[in-house]
Amino acid sequence: MAKLTKNRKEAVAKIVNTKFYSLSEASKLVKEISNTKFDASVDIAVRLGVDPKKANQMVRGVVSLPHGTGKDVKVLALVTPDKEQEATDAGADYVGLNEYLDKIKAGWTDVDVIITMPSVMGKLGPLGRVLGPRGLMPNPKTGTVTMDIAKAVSEVKAGKIDFKVDKTGIVHAAIGKVSFSADKIEGNAQELLSTLVKLKPTAAKGVYMKSIFMSSTMSPSIAIDLKVAAV
Repeated sequence: MAKLTKNRKEAVAKIVNTKFYSLSEASKLVKEISNTKFDASVDIAVRLGVDPKKANQMVRGVVSLPHGTGKDVKVLALVTPDKEQEATDAGADYVGLNEYLDKIKAGWTDVDVIITMPSVMGKLGPLGRVLGPRGLMPNPKTGTVTMDIAKAVSEVKAGKIDFKVDKTGIVHAAIGKVSFSADKIEGNAQELLSTLVKLKPTAAKGVYMKSIFMSSTMSPSIAIDLKVAAV
């Protein structure tokens, strides 16, 4: 087994393994156990009682975190010339069409979110093998394929994130930074959990939320009391 560093030992010592923490307690504790020299991300991992292989049990959605993500989200708007000014005014970092399609074809993916219009989606199909594995393919369900480009860009910049259950039944999401106040971390976490509860598939049987863990980059995980999600 790998040897624990002094910082890691101290962090682990602060967590009671047999305890399930309230969101409020976990949001304070995650700040205490983070020892990175940079402003680490705060993440939530929720194990769901679903079978992601079945289409009627796929959990996917978007949530607007009330306190943002703390991250400078880089947005590419793939739009026709008549929409370029709208995208630029809303704060998109990159705006254009064919030149960026060519760049993506060549392997460029240095963005966090791509927003586009329905009329452009046909051109993105062949780029699925580049964008798909990186989670960058725009999707009408997450609001990234729309005619209201300004709204979509503004929402993403303000803290709207999308999430999707992975093949093992877990939803991972970054909900802030350790520099956030504990109240803000708690508020963002609660918003995500409330959204997940609303998205429970009718086909999912038994316990829906099986476990919830909060952690920061490179920190141990904190087990959250499932009562916070009221499921």
